[in-house]
Amino acid sequence: MALIIYKEHGTKMSITAEKKQQIIKEFATTEGDTGSPEVQVAILSERIANLTEHFKTHKKDNHSRRGLLKMVSRRRRLLDYVKAKDPKRYQALIQRLGLRR
Repeated sequence: MALIIYKEHGTKMSITAEKKQQIIKEFATTEGDTGSPEVQVAILSERIANLTEHFKTHKKDNHSRRGLLKMVSRRRRLLDYVKAKDPKRYQALIQRLGLRR
């Protein structure tokens, strides 16, 4: 799957492949881990932050806003899953990402 990067007026709506690899390396629980909840939440958090910046200049972009809401919902479900499985792991994750909960 190719990563699509939209550039409009200097703002990125998605993350680059290099940034994604850096996030995976930072949040991986084991070597070669790309799908653990921690990695997924970290990638979603980066994408959410980028889209939030995008909306500061493109207030009427409602199509992308729907995607943002879906991402926030997916991140919320993943965080609920981690919290149910291991509360200490959940606390460590939200501390590392700086999320309010």
